Amino acid sequence: MSKEELVKQGMQAVLDGDEEAAMEVANQVIKEGINPVEIINEALTPAMTQVGDGFANEEIPLPGVLVAAEAMTKAIEIMEPHIPKEDMAKKLGTIVIGTVEGDIHDIGKRIVATMLRVYGFEVHDLGRDVPINDFVEKAKETNADIVGSSSLMTTTMGGQKILEEKLSKEGLKDKIKTMIGGAACTQEWANKIGADCYAEDVNETVLKAKELLK
Repeated sequence: MSKEELVKQGMQAVLDGDEEAAMEVANQVIKEGINPVEIINEALTPAMTQVGDGFANEEIPLPGVLVAAEAMTKAIEIMEPHIPKEDMAKKLGTIVIGTVEGDIHDIGKRIVATMLRVYGFEVHDLGRDVPINDFVEKAKETNADIVGSSSLMTTTMGGQKILEEKLSKEGLKDKIKTMIGGAACTQEWANKIGADCYAEDVNETVLKAKELLK
């Protein structure tokens, strides 16, 4: 099967939220010896961006976003071990990432963590519903360059503000950059709480993480 066909099928699998189809594409990519990064960049990520735009325009409901993201995650999990070492860039920095306490959403953050690893970051994914102190302690333990927090609900956004305050109290704000993301977040919120940047999607997260470390 050609790469073009797999790109088309991969995009459709994510758009349909079809986990089995996405996994079949991933396995076929490995079988055909195609670089998984090409499929991630040309099929899965653009499809997920399209889904995200559909959600923002109220054309796709939240459950549709979640199943699409899960399909993408399943495909990436299969392909990630087969990404050529030369495409796993030299370590750019260390990032601690997690979804703040009270928020159980995890899929989007997992995709972000995976793509950051692909592009050369050492990523420590704390998971979901993470106590604020855990972010701080892990950042100290790993000598992190960036701490990223995700919040998809307005009721948990306050945790990101508390995180900024705790990092400042620990004297870490001069050493560690902070990123925020998630459906509830905006650049205005980042500015208000003192975060170094806000990223809207996976591609923007990678670009801004690189910028923060320049």
